[in-house]
Amino acid sequence: MTIEELDLLINTVTNNYNVDDKPEITLEANPDDLSTKRIIELSKTPINRLSIGIQSFFEDDLQSMNRAHSAREAKNCLKEATKYFDNITIDLIYGIPKMSIVKWNENLQIAFGFGINHISSYALTVEPKTALDVFIRRGKYPPIDEALAQQHFNHLVEETEKQGFIHYEISNFGKPNYISKHNTSYWQGKPYLGIGPSAHSFLGKKRSWNVANNTKYIASIQKKSLPNTVEVLSKKDKFNEYIMTGLRTIWGISIKKIEVDFGLEYKNHLQISAEKFINQELLKIAKGKLLITKKGKFLVDGIASDLFMI
Repeated sequence: MTIEELDLLINTVTNNYNVDDKPEITLEANPDDLSTKRIIELSKTPINRLSIGIQSFFEDDLQSMNRAHSAREAKNCLKEATKYFDNITIDLIYGIPKMSIVKWNENLQIAFGFGINHISSYALTVEPKTALDVFIRRGKYPPIDEALAQQHFNHLVEETEKQGFIHYEISNFGKPNYISKHNTSYWQGKPYLGIGPSAHSFLGKKRSWNVANNTKYIASIQKKSLPNTVEVLSKKDKFNEYIMTGLRTIWGISIKKIEVDFGLEYKNHLQISAEKFINQELLKIAKGKLLITKKGKFLVDGIASDLFMI
């Protein structure tokens, strides 16, 4: 997108909505998109946060994940971006089968060395029909090792804590004043509007998603019609979603909120379902909140699903 197109989008938002005095405006890009010239241009726009898809600082990892950028581009990009942007988040992938704990640690230390204030980190997943999926099925690349991923995750938690990061959501680590407003709004169940093909929106009781096809999306918009699918969330849906999102964060699940919003049946269900995990020290109750423990963090999605109202 050109700078003019980005300005048009941002100006359209500010002209049509009440915008916070100091909004978080994030641009997501990959290292190969961010030349020095491009970074300087972006720094002169209202964009005040960059989200950069680094994934790894090692060439063999990037090749196995079929990334377009090189390790050199990843480092050069951050070297330049940190000159013009203070608020930068990067994505890093862990659980890569051939990645030793030493190599994973080096990835983290390189990131810390650039003074990065926010990291989003995810375990490697293999999507069907991707190059990695083909390599694994043909025996040219080792399969995903969950034990290795857990080892990497635990090391990530320890090292970011040493650097002063707040582990505010299972996959997100931010230094004070750098916790993402955007990410947090998802986890706290705030409404959001998604614009464009494939974009999702959420408004309390409703969730919607736009058609993924670019041509169909544009044709419908030109006819003043929004090509989306709308789902009305049931009480059970909303409860399960609150469990899933709340448990992943440092804010946890408010037992009082469960009682007020969903009633005693749901509160009792939650307390009974959570008991075995509390006994295993995977969950804890503190100040009226149900929280994931350090021991339970890597297992949070499985624990959350066991707490769902079926």
